[in-house]
Amino acid sequence: MIKIALVGILAVFAAIQFKQGKQEYSILIGIVCCLLIFYYGIGKMDTVLKGIERIEGYLSINVEYIQILLKIIGITYISEFAAALCKDAGYAAIAGQIELAGKLSIMAISMPILLALLDTIERFFTA
Repeated sequence: MIKIALVGILAVFAAIQFKQGKQEYSILIGIVCCLLIFYYGIGKMDTVLKGIERIEGYLSINVEYIQILLKIIGITYISEFAAALCKDAGYAAIAGQIELAGKLSIMAISMPILLALLDTIERFFTA
């Protein structure tokens, strides 16, 4: 985590230097920094996936639900990443639309889990 923080801080200092004269370089520095941090974060997904597999061994959870959960996490990270880049570039309206599309995608993907929960509640009350 210290490496990520240092990369971020160094990128901010470098971007500040270009903010006055060559603003396009400042934006590019920010994008490259975000991509480096994103790449590093994706590398940590292996640890998360192994932990989820271990949880599956302890609990009898449908594998489909775990896959949906991972998709939701992925959509969240990608939409937040893209929205932050757009905000940094000065396009807040586009960033808002990306966030909205991400939220709607999460709602659409999570429908099977919601329906399974409602089925479980219905079985509980009818039993």
